[in-house]
Parts: sequence; structure tokens; C-alpha cells
Amino acid sequence: MSTFNVINPATEEVLATLDEDNQQTIQEKYNLVKKGQSAWAEVPLTERINCIRRFDQALGEQIEKLAGTLSDEVGKPIQQARNEINGARGRIAFFLNNSEKWLQDEWMVLDGATKERISYEPLGIIANISAWNYPYLVGVNVFIPALIGGNAVLYKPSEFSSLTGLAIRDLLYQSGIPENVFQVVLGGGLVGSYLLDLPLNGYYFTGSNRTGKIIASKVAEKMVPCQLELGGKDPLYVTDEVADINQVAGAALEGVVYNNGQSCCAVERIYVHEKVYDDFLKSFTEQAKALKIGNPKEEGIDIGPLTRKEQLAFILDQIQDAQNKGAELIAGGYRLQQPGYYMVPAVLSNVNHNMSVMKEESFGPVIGIQKVSNDSEAIDLMKDTSYGLTAAVYTSNEERAEKILRQMNTGTVYWNCCDRVSANLPWSGRKDSGLGSTLSYSGIRAFVQPKAWHLRK
Repeated sequence: MSTFNVINPATEEVLATLDEDNQQTIQEKYNLVKKGQSAWAEVPLTERINCIRRFDQALGEQIEKLAGTLSDEVGKPIQQARNEINGARGRIAFFLNNSEKWLQDEWMVLDGATKERISYEPLGIIANISAWNYPYLVGVNVFIPALIGGNAVLYKPSEFSSLTGLAIRDLLYQSGIPENVFQVVLGGGLVGSYLLDLPLNGYYFTGSNRTGKIIASKVAEKMVPCQLELGGKDPLYVTDEVADINQVAGAALEGVVYNNGQSCCAVERIYVHEKVYDDFLKSFTEQAKALKIGNPKEEGIDIGPLTRKEQLAFILDQIQDAQNKGAELIAGGYRLQQPGYYMVPAVLSNVNHNMSVMKEESFGPVIGIQKVSNDSEAIDLMKDTSYGLTAAVYTSNEERAEKILRQMNTGTVYWNCCDRVSANLPWSGRKDSGLGSTLSYSGIRAFVQPKAWHLRK
């Protein structure tokens, strides 16, 4: 069996060497969960929910250990690692409180000779091919409602967050989830591709647009659900009607750099009305320069290393491309000369849509800020993208915000906020940002299939 290393991006040291799955071991894990799924589906819904409740409690009890592991392997600042686990617990609470409501039988017709009802049955065995940037948050979106719904799960964490994936597995087992219901598959992209060859009943992927399209095309002939949570090039527009430009600049900056800028819903391009452009740019840049960069295990750190070394080169290329085409680099934009994949957050002005940084997903701490003369220009630029994940507007005028946001072809819109996800609302992308929805009631029913009952005595 081949192995792979888990690297600490803050030090470039090897954290662990793990066995990589292959076709044989994956087939064995599939055979195991195939035997266990039907029995799990027969377990009463309340008992399945109680297992997840114990898992949630274990997350809270072991948060410091789990956050430390997460910070070590992906470079997430330690407080943000704690925040992620607590955020995941918030989503789990939604599933605990709402699954019975949305999975119970529904009587549609009770009068007359023929009664009619809908029941919800598990899909069967699903693949959860997860991401490294928020392994808890994007993971619980899938495996928690899948397990509650009576499914078995083949869970593939990213190779960059494998230790967290194994920690999740162990806590689920300790919480009462049977081993023949939840299995972890370890390795890189080739290992993930082996899952596509199995006769699974659903595929749920979080990651890049390129890989998502490969998965969708590969499993299309199976005629099973395929949900894709992909990337974005999320715009934010600052109008000339804002009460506190410093507060808006700070909120926008957090949307850009939180999690080292490695978020699918991170702010990736900013448009600012010409009347407030200079003030916004000054405040944004000053606050960006004040960010604390360093060892993510230290308290108070705002920016840790990027998780993947190759992303550094990609972002630096975007910055160079922008400068070659007339952009001005007014802050950061260089790698720290020390061990680890550290990059000082970059702020670019005088940008336009001929530049890669305004068109292609960056997934890191870099932002282009473009001046616009009116709402119409801002709307046209915000819509100039193949992605459709989120869009944000900052203005004190609610009617103006609604008018702008209604024109955004995105799954999520924000007024006076950005870069946030709520379990109460569906999380979905349009166009190149994905297919299907997680969270909300649609994210509960994404893992079951309806059965129509026509009942006549």
C-alpha cells in the first residue's frame, strides 16, 4: 500500500504519514457499508438523531484538541479553527432540531376513498468528497443529514485535511455510528476517482469547478443525485450611501482575508462608488496593513499560511498579470522569506476585467478594488462572471440594495454583510458555482427520496 505525507503549511514539516487507499481497499469499504446500510435505515430516526447528538457533544468536549489538529494541517489561525468547529455545531443543531419535521411521512389527502401520503426513504450509499478549507463545516453539511436520513457514507476528506477526517470518523464511531455505515477513504485525486466507479446512490462534492465538472460528467450515466459545491468569484459593491466607511472597509477586508482568503464565498472583487472610493481605499489599505501574520497556533493571529504551496505561485502570477496591465499594488503581495507558505495580503487598485485577478478565482489573500461611477456600472461588472455563488451590497438604502441584489444570478445575496452561511437558508451555487443545495430543509431532503403512497381500502 502506498503512503502520503500530511504537511504542516506553517513549518513545512511532516505531521504524519498515512496509508493511501487503492481500488481494492475502497472496494472492501464499499462492501462493508453495503452490508450495513439497510440495517441502519431500519434504526428509528430518533436513535439516529441521538447518535449525532452525542457526536455534537463530543465536538464540544474535545474542541481544543480538534482545533489544534485542524490548525496544524491546514494553517488556519487557531481561533478561526475553534470558530469553525463551533460553527459546525450550530449547523448540527439545525439538523437535530429539524430533521424529524422534514423526514416524517406527510399526509396529503385524508378524505375520500383513496388516501395519499409521501414518505422519505434513504438514497442508500453516498460519496462525500469533501474539501480542506472548511473540513468540519462543509463535511457536516453532507454526512450529518445523510446519516440522519438512513444512508451509509463513504467519506473522502481532502488529502490536506486527512487527520481531521480521521478525527471525525473516530468521534462518529464513539457516538454510536456503526463502522459499516461510515468509512473514510484517504488519498488524493486518483483515490477520489475510484469512488466514481462504484455503484453508489449519490455523489456530493465540495471543491474546484474543474474537478466538479469531471465528477458530474463521469457519474451522469448512473442517473443518481450529484451535488456540487464549487468555487466563486464573489463581488462586493460599496455604494455612496454608507454610514461608516471605516466599518464597511473592515467588514469587506474580513470577507477577503478570513481563513487566509481560502473560502468559496470569500469576497474576491470589490467595486466602490467614485464618491467614496478614495476614503474606502485608504481605510481598507490601512486595516490590511495592520493584520497580524504569523504562526497560526499563536493567539491573536489574523493570517496564517496558505494550505497549498502551489497556490502561492498562482496568486503571485495574478498579481504580476494585474501589474503588467496597469494595476497598482498598494499593499502586500509578496511571500514571507521564512519556512511556511505565508503571503502578505495583497491590495490592488486601478484594476479592470482584463486582469485575471478580477475574473479567475484567487482563493487566497488578494483583492482588486475597482472604481465605478454608478449602480448600473457596478451591476454590469458584478454580473460579468461565469460563477454564481454570492454577491454583496453595502448601502444604507434598503430599497436600493434590493433592486441591485434582485439582478444578481447567485444562490446567495447579502445586504450590509458578506462571507456568511446560515443553516436556516439553502446554500447553493448557480452556473459554474455548482448544482444542488445543502442546508435548510432542502439540505435535509437532499439525502432522501420521496415515495408516493396511494391507499385504498
